Amino acid sequence: MSKTYAAPSSIPVGVDPSRASIARVYDAALGGKDNYEIDREVLAQVRTVAPEVNDLAWSNRNFLTRAVRFLTDQGAVRQFIDCGSGLPTAENTHQIAQRVAKDARVIYVDNDPVVIAHGEALLTENDYTHFVSADIFRPQEVLGSDLVRRHIDFSKPVGLLQVGTLHHYTADDGRDLMREYVEALPAGSFVAISHFFDPETPEHSALARKMEEVFVHSPMGSGMFRTREQLAEFMPGLDLVPPGPGKTPDWELSDLWWPDGPKLRPLNQVERCSAAAVGRKP
Repeated sequence: MSKTYAAPSSIPVGVDPSRASIARVYDAALGGKDNYEIDREVLAQVRTVAPEVNDLAWSNRNFLTRAVRFLTDQGAVRQFIDCGSGLPTAENTHQIAQRVAKDARVIYVDNDPVVIAHGEALLTENDYTHFVSADIFRPQEVLGSDLVRRHIDFSKPVGLLQVGTLHHYTADDGRDLMREYVEALPAGSFVAISHFFDPETPEHSALARKMEEVFVHSPMGSGMFRTREQLAEFMPGLDLVPPGPGKTPDWELSDLWWPDGPKLRPLNQVERCSAAAVGRKP
């Protein structure tokens, strides 16, 4: 029997304007229009301790673009499960993957009815992309979905994406949660994760913990900043991909995971509080 991994942010919010939604807060951070005042209030609260808080969302989003492009092109992945996909925006997973391979299949997973409605409306003419209503913190609910089983071939490599999701998982058994996903994936599959990060340096740890305190006590109710050691728990049994030329396989700051070009501007403090990794199942 599948274990249930409780998390306050796994409770669907839907169209309730009195409750902040993870998907809508993320949309607001990216400059979208599908959000309410209460969602913008979450960002306003965090902005009092971290003025560049919107950059957390962009660090996640830009990593997603590079990771999916890498998995489709270099990893030859042709099917993806995008967990906690959020509201559709520019450069969604299917657009990135299908630009490289037109036949790439993408299953988006979310349990917010607003996200599902927006997604299904966007994808009415895309036969290779589907939305599944499921709780990403209940792996067997996702993996056992009829749509997932119908459109994902588990005899071939799969790209599992947990981009900007697991920091909303507030329990301590993240290794067990991800092990359920990893065990279901065939050899040659990849897992890509980005996550709020505590760099464990005096300056940036203080900022990470201040942001965490505000996120957790905001109307959204979640947003954990984990250390490198804690993040390693989310990649059980996987071989990490080197995050750049000559680098040791490990977690890296999201903006520095195989960037598209030279970094002429130093990362700001908030950008140093987001980490990412890609792992391959041997």
